Amino acid sequence: MTRARQLFEQVRARRTQLGLAIRVTVAATAAYAIATALHLLLPLWAVLTSLIVTQMSVGRSLKATRDYMLGTIGGAIYGGAIAILIPYSSEAGLLGLLVLSVAPLAFIAAINPSLSAATVTAVIVLLVPTMHHSDPMTSAIDRVSEVGVGAVTGLLVSFLVLPSPAVRQIRASAAVLLELIADALAELLAGLTRGRDNDALHRIQDGIGNAMVNLNAIGSEAERERAARLSSGPDTGPLLRTILRLRHDVVMIGRATVVPLPVEVQLRLAAPLTEVSTVIARFLRSAAGALREGAGAPPIHPVHVALQHYAEAVASVRRDGLIRGHPSDTAERFFALGFSLEQMHQNLGDLDRVVGEWSEAAADKSVRVAE
Repeated sequence: MTRARQLFEQVRARRTQLGLAIRVTVAATAAYAIATALHLLLPLWAVLTSLIVTQMSVGRSLKATRDYMLGTIGGAIYGGAIAILIPYSSEAGLLGLLVLSVAPLAFIAAINPSLSAATVTAVIVLLVPTMHHSDPMTSAIDRVSEVGVGAVTGLLVSFLVLPSPAVRQIRASAAVLLELIADALAELLAGLTRGRDNDALHRIQDGIGNAMVNLNAIGSEAERERAARLSSGPDTGPLLRTILRLRHDVVMIGRATVVPLPVEVQLRLAAPLTEVSTVIARFLRSAAGALREGAGAPPIHPVHVALQHYAEAVASVRRDGLIRGHPSDTAERFFALGFSLEQMHQNLGDLDRVVGEWSEAAADKSVRVAE
């Protein structure tokens, strides 16, 4: 691969982040130009607001704009009312008004962080008149106008300049999670016969946890876009719930595989466990690729076959009494593993259906674009 090709692939892998950088730059520049043209007192606030509301996805930009505008309007009304209704004539009086403005709004922001802009706005409305010799009402109007220009500019840029719908991002995030789950499952099942690499497993599990938090956040943004009819696509709920259940399956398998199986059981189950690990990991990675590309769901029949072979091997172990004579916790882990794999089997069936739905949605969208 040539150097230019490598550079192209690196840029392509970061196209979402590059798109955000371009949107933020356009939003900041446009907000400053508009604020200057309108002769607003402090164009700085228009620029800062545009930076705040221009987010990674359209859905996140919608939430940031709503929260920031609500906080700004609320803070401007409260701060302006305090300054108008309680006049002051000394620094001590101004200090008292500052306490009266900040304390209740900071308390409200602590309860509802989405209103954190209210405290900042109230302070600006209260203190700017002392620096520019204007009245509190004018200060409140200026603040709302500056933030309004920045918010509207940032939101329009999010819609028009290289828009990045959360529905598109959720595909990539879900794919990453499925690949991490595949890695974790392979490591866990391999540990039944050779012992586990706990450091590697902890890294994988931490990665799954962080990716799950990110996926849930993007899912909320995608549903916000769908509710506002800004994007189309399948309901994100089934996909998120299925992946969460697969995550729980991995946790249960992890508890059942704390130590290797007894040697005589290992000999019977080594081959079917290897088959199960290989087939399920391959299915999860193929499903990840299908989500990324909008392709059809991978065939799930090999998963059914592998788990059937494992079930037959387990039945043989039980029939021959190979678990008898071992400590009770060994038997518990042995049966818990079988139960966890059966639960995963059901959830993989759900994943097959969900990936098919997302693939059909991508295909329908391509047909509409072609038409």
